[in-house]
Amino acid sequence: MESELIGILEQIERDKGIAKEVLIEAVEAAVASAARKVWTVGKEEDVSAKLDLKTGKIIAYANGQEIRSSEFGRIAAQTAKQVVFQKIREAEKDVVYVEYSARLGQIISGNVYRFDRGNVIVDLGKTEAVIPRSELCGKEEFKQGDRVRALIFEVQKESRGPQIVLSRAHPNFVKRLFELEVPEIYEGIIEVKAIARDAGERTKISVYSKDDKVDCVGACVGMRGSRVKNIVAELHGEKIDIVRYSSDIKEYIQASLSPAEISQMQLLSLDKKANIIVADDQLSIAIGRYGQNVRLASKLVGWELDIFSAKQWEENLKESSEETEDVQEVVEQVEVVDDDAPAGDKDEIANSDDK
Repeated sequence: MESELIGILEQIERDKGIAKEVLIEAVEAAVASAARKVWTVGKEEDVSAKLDLKTGKIIAYANGQEIRSSEFGRIAAQTAKQVVFQKIREAEKDVVYVEYSARLGQIISGNVYRFDRGNVIVDLGKTEAVIPRSELCGKEEFKQGDRVRALIFEVQKESRGPQIVLSRAHPNFVKRLFELEVPEIYEGIIEVKAIARDAGERTKISVYSKDDKVDCVGACVGMRGSRVKNIVAELHGEKIDIVRYSSDIKEYIQASLSPAEISQMQLLSLDKKANIIVADDQLSIAIGRYGQNVRLASKLVGWELDIFSAKQWEENLKESSEETEDVQEVVEQVEVVDDDAPAGDKDEIANSDDK
């Protein structure tokens, strides 16, 4: 049995991915714990154990003196067994936590195992993960056994084991899908500049090519739309707008509001605001259903975008002009009153202005 122990530990290392050093430490701790139960009753003893890696023999010591194995009883042996199993379980949890923490932000695949109050529990092989209802794309539904892909969104270390949270609603899930489908993005030739997403409904993604010979939008769309179609299929029909990034904010805003056509644009650079004027028949397209198009475009470029039809913009300018004229009339009336008022009244007006 002693000669087989090292082989058993090596087998566990291969099967469980636990370092042999950790297993050796677990065995030594277990034997020391067992020895302590039978040897230190009513005594103050320093008990330890050492595993000989060549022979597989374990020797326990109390205050530096060897303890005879014959003095170990059934209860002590059972204690040693429990300690070993506990240490192995803890080591397994640590291995899983380290592995999935290192993959944070990456896409992973698994099978739908069960459902818990609207959350999807996914079997990853070594462990389970959860996709909260809030991290699903819109109203998508899965069945038990379905293959599912999701982003590793969060890994939490808890006493019952690592809790792995997945997401299909996070914007980076779309980004990672593009990396998988578009080699130019994975290789760094094309850069994803920004993503704005209404999960399950629509995503806008802006891309930029570092190589003038590579069309960033064309590469992302793929031959006959093959690349983007694969992503849309994965997202169960979610619409995707691929926007060409530009350092010229006017061009960037115009591209972000596609398919709407812009007639005029007023930029307030200090406030990062822009007034967008479109033809009357383009207003609904620019705004989008429930304001989705302009909201995602605004998030994509990082500017506040206000949309006006040509008619609305003319009315807006007219109102602003009238307000300016009204202010001028009030000032003129005050000046007239001041000129005709007695000296005492002028002082009162001046004092009220100071206040």
